[in-house]
Amino acid sequence: MRPPFLILQTGHPTESMRRRGSFAHWIRVAAGLGDDDVVVIDVAGLDGSGAEPLPTREGFAGVIVTGSGSMVTDLLPWSEASAAWLRDAAHAGLPLLGICYGHQLIAHALGGQVGYNPAGREMGTVDIALQPEAADDPLFARLPAQFAVQATHLQTVLALPEGARLLATSQQDAACAFRWGQSTWGVQFHPEFSTTHMRGYIRARREALAEEGNDAATMEQTVRATPRARQLLRRFVAFASD
Repeated sequence: MRPPFLILQTGHPTESMRRRGSFAHWIRVAAGLGDDDVVVIDVAGLDGSGAEPLPTREGFAGVIVTGSGSMVTDLLPWSEASAAWLRDAAHAGLPLLGICYGHQLIAHALGGQVGYNPAGREMGTVDIALQPEAADDPLFARLPAQFAVQATHLQTVLALPEGARLLATSQQDAACAFRWGQSTWGVQFHPEFSTTHMRGYIRARREALAEEGNDAATMEQTVRATPRARQLLRRFVAFASD
């Protein structure tokens, strides 16, 4: 049997989407992993107090860090403990993939800067543009120069960790994806989101979107499938399983 993947669950879906399962469930399904292929550790807990302790890193093929409704800049105890764990794991060469909050948390752990995006909320199906460093990247190589992803976030990586390679940008985000070292990645978007997930999040945020001058109904109409983004998850699994 191959070693399992560890999913660090740093948050939970917005309440209206919880009937569809957890972030860890969405990621497992999108990555093509079975129930026995993953170990899920809920490091945050529903109340943000930190529900489960971090394990030792030995015995895992790789680690995927989920999104969250929390903010990295709040420096919550469970988040800072997770950052320290991820920093050690990255330096040890354990394959890591951070998604949204996970992307920001890994950047923070490795010395990057995280904060509110000066361009404001990025939400919906957006196009990302690959950067030159993506050409020979194990996850991004041979993908189209531009492709669609699902995004929903207020904070972002304002400065990459020293030595990180910028892999992708969007119109609103200058650091959509990066790689640090040989086996640590962060993606600001949600490769695990289906169109159902994305539309559900837009509906859940309709009041905040209206306050920001955006129309949720129009945004929902522009949602489309993002198979290239999902492909990145499966490439990470293949990379870490090799």
